[in-house]
Amino acid sequence: MLFNAILWSPSEGLDLGFFTLHYYSLMFLIAFGLGWYIMKSIYTKEGVSIEKLDSLFIYTVLATLIGARLGHVIFYDWEYFQNHLLEIFLPVRFEPEFEFTGFRGLASHGAAIGIIVAMYLYRKNVLDKPILWILDRVVIPVASGAIFIRIGNFMNSEIIGKPTNSDYGVIFENLGETFPRHPAQLYESFCYLLIFILLWFVYWKTDKKQKNGYIFGLFLVLLWTVRFFVEFLKEPQVEERAVWLINTGQWLSIPFIIAGLYFMFRSTTKTVA
Repeated sequence: MLFNAILWSPSEGLDLGFFTLHYYSLMFLIAFGLGWYIMKSIYTKEGVSIEKLDSLFIYTVLATLIGARLGHVIFYDWEYFQNHLLEIFLPVRFEPEFEFTGFRGLASHGAAIGIIVAMYLYRKNVLDKPILWILDRVVIPVASGAIFIRIGNFMNSEIIGKPTNSDYGVIFENLGETFPRHPAQLYESFCYLLIFILLWFVYWKTDKKQKNGYIFGLFLVLLWTVRFFVEFLKEPQVEERAVWLINTGQWLSIPFIIAGLYFMFRSTTKTVA
């Protein structure tokens, strides 16, 4: 046994007798539930009707799941799914033999795009506020949710880090491995916790929220910069792209970072209306 290495072989989830609640699903439930309470406190502070919060919850959940799924399909595995279109939204695999797989394969960049589109629709149909006003506030619970999603990835022994080539790290025994890797999921999760705390502080303790788009831009810069650098410690999700100078996740992060800088430093009149 390696002295500093952690042996990691968790069960699939919580056995409730009549079914098993997978840890990844549990992390999603926690993320969405905590996000609802965070937005409730924000809406209460802003004097927005709590009735509009239920619609926001529905828009966000659907946008996250649909956007993340399509993001995975388009950005990471289109070569397969272009010939298996039914499997995009069905929890099964038809080849090489029929198999119930559950819903696997979600991409955070797709979720981000989905949420932005959903907030536009939410603004148009439900809440008469500027879309940047909405995004400035919704990214706070999004950051908190990202903490738990990466913990879910760690519980699933997926999106793993590269070997540490030392005694430090985590041995993912469920993958049949005997050597330690970087717990890249936990690196990201911890960084997202810090981002959430910072966004919370900026919203509640400063006047930056008066400038529509600033908190949204700060979120984009911080979260996707973390993602960009942690990717150097991860195994590539698409083996054929392992020879790229930077991987798919890093390429996709760059436009978000640039957009974030724009929203943070653009010249505009401070307003919340």
